[in-house]
Amino acid sequence: MDNYSSAHEESVRTNKPVLIYFSGSDWCKPCILLSKEALDKQEFLAYAEENLILVKADFPRMKKNRLPKDLQLHNETLAEKYNKQGEFPLLVLVGPNENILYRSGYTQGGAQYYIDHLNSVINP
Repeated sequence: MDNYSSAHEESVRTNKPVLIYFSGSDWCKPCILLSKEALDKQEFLAYAEENLILVKADFPRMKKNRLPKDLQLHNETLAEKYNKQGEFPLLVLVGPNENILYRSGYTQGGAQYYIDHLNSVINP
């Protein structure tokens, strides 16, 4: 998803947390590695489908990758709330009541690393 409001509504309805991924998809090397090594892997996507609601807040810099104005504004508003320091990449796990459950940047270890850490927060 790219709309946090819709994701939050689904979070309340399903009691699944929202995982917001703040990315600089065309300029941030750790963001590219995080996507390639973990978040885009079938193993992670299968886990996410069962346990999370995914939202990507992308901040591309190249003109050819520019987002529509409304999506840029949406992502900036989301960053003001959950990524004030402007960290990239940043994963923020938000509960149905909009409390922050987990924050992480890029760490080597692939999909299983993130699955294990997220699972330990969701199912302690």
